[in-house]
Amino acid sequence: MYACKKLCKKRLKKKGGEKMALLEKKILEKVNSLFLVNLAYAFDTKTHLCLVMTLMNGGDLKYHIYNIGYDGKGVDKGIEMKRIIHYTAQIATGILHLHAMDIVYRDMKPENVLLDSQGQCRLSDLGLAIEISPGKTVTQMAGTGAYMAPEILTKTPYRTSVDWWALGCSIYEMVAGYTPFKGPESKKEKVEKEEVQRRILNEEPKWEHKCFDASTKDIIQQFLKKKPEERLGFRNNMEDPRKHEWFKSINFPRLEAGLVDPPWVPKPNVVYAKDTGDIAEFSEIKGIVFDAKDEKFFTEFSTGAVPIQWQQEMIDTGLFDELSDPNRKEGGGGMDGDKKSGTCILL
Repeated sequence: MYACKKLCKKRLKKKGGEKMALLEKKILEKVNSLFLVNLAYAFDTKTHLCLVMTLMNGGDLKYHIYNIGYDGKGVDKGIEMKRIIHYTAQIATGILHLHAMDIVYRDMKPENVLLDSQGQCRLSDLGLAIEISPGKTVTQMAGTGAYMAPEILTKTPYRTSVDWWALGCSIYEMVAGYTPFKGPESKKEKVEKEEVQRRILNEEPKWEHKCFDASTKDIIQQFLKKKPEERLGFRNNMEDPRKHEWFKSINFPRLEAGLVDPPWVPKPNVVYAKDTGDIAEFSEIKGIVFDAKDEKFFTEFSTGAVPIQWQQEMIDTGLFDELSDPNRKEGGGGMDGDKKSGTCILL
């Protein structure tokens, strides 16, 4: 089964979001990772652009933090540590996969991390992601306020460093049940946007929650270094942050192969989302008329099935043609002089 993300054509045009939608789709076409929601098909209807993607029905991490919590009822907000470490290992691997393709995520937050029916997580919503040529930087303001790195707020040229800052904020939130520069909701303190930005630039997080052990505190502090060149994941020529002792319980080769069991599995009869009846319908968009330029965009978007990397590699290397040859001889270790296929047989 798959999930379908629907984008209203009229709403996209009204908000000028065509370029962002197409960019997200093109980035999704490039990535093929166990730790990123993958695109299988893209098409359009009369009213919507549709992206058919990996089904993730275990809820997002924000829901697990605030609606399930430590106690299972959402009263004691947060996620237990062994789950946080497992999810962060997967998230960090997904971010590294993006960075290896010169893609900066720019919207790392628990709300964008989804769990599947087995309890494994993937990054989703690449609408703010951007591909940056090697050696180049950007200064564009992008992201969600509570997770924005100092260099974004000061419009200092940046690359991948901003994703590691946001991951530090996300680990903190998974532990404490609130973001590091807003504070606990229990204090009934409404923090304005400008105050959050001031704290990000000038203050350090507080460590009041009982679950901040020394190793967890250290990795968060390393991710939340104000200067990008000192930040874990970006310092020392982008040293792999998964080497930190906090991840000592994770076997990363097995994790990347999908062989590590998750510490928690969703119940198949539970919907891990707020009541959809509380979600209001969008009002109808009026006064939007499509022209030839729009139709060209819709055609460019609707490319149908998306080949995954191993399929494209089979075509590019000629392996597909070889396997499709009706006269092809089966591979084997025979000692005769017959020409054998270069392919192997999977058992």
